[in-house]
Amino acid sequence: MMKITLLFTGKTEEGYLKEGINIYINRLKHYIPVEIKIIGGKGKKSRASGSKRENRISTIAGNSSYITLLDEKGESFSSEKFARFIEKLIIQGHKEVVFVTGDAYGISDELYTSANKIVSLSELTFTHQMVRLILAEQLYRAMTIIKGESYHHE
Repeated sequence: MMKITLLFTGKTEEGYLKEGINIYINRLKHYIPVEIKIIGGKGKKSRASGSKRENRISTIAGNSSYITLLDEKGESFSSEKFARFIEKLIIQGHKEVVFVTGDAYGISDELYTSANKIVSLSELTFTHQMVRLILAEQLYRAMTIIKGESYHHE
């Protein structure tokens, strides 16, 4: 069975976002194994410190994982098309899909070129912490669409 790993840079600070993420992750676990991994931490961040984070992302994700970056310049999906994208990855037999969200400084060019897919959740700009909640909800929504359940309404 495929596993989903959500790789976040830095902790989610806002309580309401943590709560929302936990709600959707717990719902998602009913359908598919899912794990959140946090990289980065305290200290002043800058573009210069980004390469260190990128190396950790690459190490955590591994060579066998399907890497999906979230970026406003990526490919946009409707919820139904996003569900088909996830379903296709399951059918293709991927063991792990890693969704990577950057921080305020974005993601290095090296990680962009090594990613399997770059996905945009919206043309709108969200904080990197809000993106985590939106991603968790959309993954849950995708699984309910794949299973033909009534959560999503067209």
